[in-house]
This record gives sequence, structure tokens and C-alpha cells, in this order.
Amino acid sequence: MALYEHVFLARQDLSQQQVDELVERFKGIISEGGGSVGRVENWGLKSLTYRIKKNRKAYYTLMDLTCPPPALNELERQMGLSEDILRFMTIKVEQHEEGASAMMQKREERSERGNFGDRPRFGDRDRGDRGGDRDRGDRGPRRPREGEGE
Repeated sequence: MALYEHVFLARQDLSQQQVDELVERFKGIISEGGGSVGRVENWGLKSLTYRIKKNRKAYYTLMDLTCPPPALNELERQMGLSEDILRFMTIKVEQHEEGASAMMQKREERSERGNFGDRPRFGDRDRGDRGGDRDRGDRGPRRPREGEGE
């Protein structure tokens, strides 16, 4: 059987419980087709780069699938018919990743560092050669304007 990573985006007005119900429904489609679902990661509600079907945000979910191609085709057909699914993408892989995906690792790193990580707060920055406190020292005597001081 082939190995796939499948990501789908669900509408922003769904609750997390409804997204979990969608995942269970899709797991049932894969298992009926003779496959299995491994890891399922809910990446949460994220902002979209551009609006999709009048939605500015979407629930992102990753599923690791082990299934024959007909089961995957049925899953994609059902997702295409569902009004709750905005987009989906399936990628065939040689093997499934162990541990958390890159998206979940980023989230864990952010939570360990705090909201802004190592980024300095405003006013705490070392401005280096970009102006600093804008004090450039004494500029010397002002030269006379044209027609002045003759």
C-alpha cells in the first residue's frame, strides 16, 4: 500500500469538535477502502494568505495515510463534495515522518520562548549604525545663507 501525507483546510466557522468529527468521517472512508490512518495533527485555526470562499481563516489538519489509491480517490471525492472543506492536498511519500511535524515543532518552540521569542522589545534594540538616539554631536558653525552675512 502507498503512503501519503494529506492536509486539509476546514471552514473557520466550524468548532474544533466539528473538525474532529470530519477527521473521524474521513478515517472511516480510508478504513472502508482497506487503508489506515496514522498520525493526525490539528494545527489549529490559522490565517489564510488570501480569502478562500469568503473565509479569512481555516482549521488546518494533517493526516498520515496508508491506503490503496482507490481509497484515497474516494476520500478526495468526498472532500470535494463537502462544503466544510476549503482546500486539501495529498502528497505521496516514501515513509512517514517520526515525531511531530515541522508546524508542531514551530509551535512548541514559540511557546517555550514566549510570544516573540528572542526578538527585543521596542526601545530595547541595539540600533547599531541605524541612527541610535539620533544625537550626532556638534555640527559646527552654520555656514551663511546666500545674501546673508555680506
